Amino acid sequence: MAEANKAVFRIVVNGTMEAVFRELTKTGEPQGAVFNAVLTLDQPGLVRGRKMQMRTGSGRHAIVVGEVVEHEAPARFAHTHRFTQYDDPSCTVVYDLKQVEGGVEVTLTVENLPAGTGTEKEMRRGGDFILKTLKAIVETGRPPLGTRLMYAVFGALEFVLPAKTRSDRWPL
Repeated sequence: MAEANKAVFRIVVNGTMEAVFRELTKTGEPQGAVFNAVLTLDQPGLVRGRKMQMRTGSGRHAIVVGEVVEHEAPARFAHTHRFTQYDDPSCTVVYDLKQVEGGVEVTLTVENLPAGTGTEKEMRRGGDFILKTLKAIVETGRPPLGTRLMYAVFGALEFVLPAKTRSDRWPL
């Protein structure tokens, strides 16, 4: 379902809430479900107001900057989200987890999408990908082969990212 300034994506994952939540909130290692980015914080712990970034595996580029809005393990994680390559306003990303028959229902909601922007386009396109990859990782232990190949290409082509995304330009 999509609204003018909101996008909602949903999937059921055959796993535990703890396993799903860990995959979405782990720090210091690639998050296979979120384009293999590494969640990096200004201080340890996902605490409201804590500054965060999603960096490339090498750490040389900050792809997303934001701050933690909510962290209620293992049911809810929310953060602001701004792509460093765009000059768009921030939006808010919310992951809600609920135990259901057959596993865990994961709802990814993107709120306050800036209409007509690169951010809106990327977020509307990426939601299903993130949830399908999350499902594969929790259920099988790794992303699908096509996704792993795509991530390898991302790593090899990191040098083409815009200079404005370099981590030294986005201090935590």
